[in-house]
Amino acid sequence: MPNISSVSEFLLLAFADKRELQLPHFALFLGIYLAALLGNGLILSAVACDHHLHTPMYFFLLNLAILDLGSISTTLPKAMANALWDTRAISYQGCAAQVFFFVFFFGSEFYLLTVMAYDRYVAICKPLHYGSLLGSRACAQMAAAAWASGILDAVLHTASTFSLPLCQGNAVDQFFCEIPQILKLSCSDAYLREVVALVFSVSLGCGCFVFIVVSYVQIFMAVLRMPSEQGRHKAFSMCLPHLAVVSLMVTTVMFTYLKPSSISSPSLDLVVSFLYSVVPPAVNPIIYSMRNQELKNALRKLLSYILKHQ
Repeated sequence: MPNISSVSEFLLLAFADKRELQLPHFALFLGIYLAALLGNGLILSAVACDHHLHTPMYFFLLNLAILDLGSISTTLPKAMANALWDTRAISYQGCAAQVFFFVFFFGSEFYLLTVMAYDRYVAICKPLHYGSLLGSRACAQMAAAAWASGILDAVLHTASTFSLPLCQGNAVDQFFCEIPQILKLSCSDAYLREVVALVFSVSLGCGCFVFIVVSYVQIFMAVLRMPSEQGRHKAFSMCLPHLAVVSLMVTTVMFTYLKPSSISSPSLDLVVSFLYSVVPPAVNPIIYSMRNQELKNALRKLLSYILKHQ
């Protein structure tokens, strides 16, 4: 029976079998990747360069942009290279690195979104205590906790997944190395080693989700009690981008992992995984800048400065 040491590479699932379809897929991926790099890069530059944006909300947004860049850079470049060179192979070490960094960036982003929910809660429900509860040191500690939790998640899952003996070949039914697909290649009952890491992640994720829901219940109750229509509008404008980003992440992940097996198919799994792994990092900058006048003004200043000094 072959074990894990006999696997030197994995074969990823291709988006298309025909060469004439692979190049359009490469062009599509390249366009999405460049859009994500541009959007998140502009947010990073705007927040870093404009002192008006040196507030807790934009500090967390800067961290979110970094995590989005890392997340999409973990999966999409390899998919583009495979489509361009007409191959499916990824090395064993490359697959392990992809699992580690994807879990790290994805987990850290969800924990950071939980911290951002707390930021919105304090800003709307406890505005007089905002400065004391969300000082620079507290913000740095919360962001560091989100990143550290992501690292812990990544170490646990990568170590438990790649310590399994593999007996079902090396073909991964996904366009990147995804843990559930790798577990399908393990020997019978060997995946039980992953249970501890899975319980840890699910418990932490459910706790974060409950915290976000409770925070928004409190926020909406506080907003509805505001006497000023302008104040209500401003509060909703502050919360809607964050709520949209959380909803996009949660719904796509839940559909991916909780959908009935009767509607599961390799092509559907491919599309849904693309939605939760690639689309959010690309559209998050648009979501956050669409209704944010401060960020729009900072981006205009940045772009005008760049054009002026070309």
